[in-house]
Amino acid sequence: MKSMKVPTVSPTDAPAGTAGLGAEWIRIAVPDVGVLVAAVARPTGKGPFPIVLLLHGSHGFALDYVHLAHDLARAGLLSMAACWFREGGGAGQRFVTPIVWLDAPPAPDPLSDEAMHTVHALVHTARNLPDALPERTGLFGHSRGGGAALSYMLRAGEVQSGVLSSSRYPRQLADLASQMRVPLLMLHGTADDPSDGGTEFTNVEMARSFEQALRASGKPFEAVYYEGGRHNDIFASSARYQDELKRMSAFYRHHLSPRNS
Repeated sequence: MKSMKVPTVSPTDAPAGTAGLGAEWIRIAVPDVGVLVAAVARPTGKGPFPIVLLLHGSHGFALDYVHLAHDLARAGLLSMAACWFREGGGAGQRFVTPIVWLDAPPAPDPLSDEAMHTVHALVHTARNLPDALPERTGLFGHSRGGGAALSYMLRAGEVQSGVLSSSRYPRQLADLASQMRVPLLMLHGTADDPSDGGTEFTNVEMARSFEQALRASGKPFEAVYYEGGRHNDIFASSARYQDELKRMSAFYRHHLSPRNS
C-alpha cells in the first residue's frame, strides 16, 4: 500500500439529528479523499483501551452505527463509527436512521485503492485517539463496509482482528485468503438477498466459499450462519443484534486484550 498523507483531525459539532447520543464527534480531513466525520464512544474507567473502527454499509452512515459503538464501549472497547462515504441508498436504507455528512467523498468501490486509502486514514486516526492502545485495533464492517474491511485486512497489517457482518465476499478476495494475517469473525444470514440490501457478493455461498478458502489456508477464523437471516438483520432484528453484539464483544476482548499480545 502506498504511503499515506497524514489526515488532520479536529473536534467538530455533532451532525444534524445526533444530539443527545453522548458521542465525541471529530472531523477528519484526508488529503486526496475528502472530509470525513466520526463518532467516538469511550469506555468508562481508566485507559488505555483496545480500539474498534466501524465501517458502514451501502445504506450509508447512520445512528445505528453510533449506537453499536456505544454498546461496544460498554464492553471496554474504544469505538469509532466513521462516515467513510457520503451518500447512502438501496433497499437496506429503510432499516437504518441516516446521518447526513455532505463533505464526505462519494462511495468508492470497496476493493479500490481509494477505499483502501480512506480505511487506512481512519485506522491511523483511531490508533491515535487519546487513551487508545494503537497495537490493539479491530475492524468491523457491514456489507460494503465489510468488503472494504476485508480487503484492507488482506492488504495491510495495522489491525489485529476483524468482524464482518453480512459482508461482501467477492471471489478475488477468496483467492487472497492465504494472505489473511489476523483472526476473523464472520456473521452471516443464510437468506441474505438483494431485496433487503444485499448483492450477489453477499450471497451466503460467497461467504461459505471464503470460509473454505480460510480453512484450506489454515487461517484462524470463526463463522456463524443465522438460519433464515437477512442482510440487514443486525439492524432489523433485536435478537440478531444482541447475538452479534455478544459474539463480537467477546471476540474483540479476546483478540485485542494486551494479555494476548
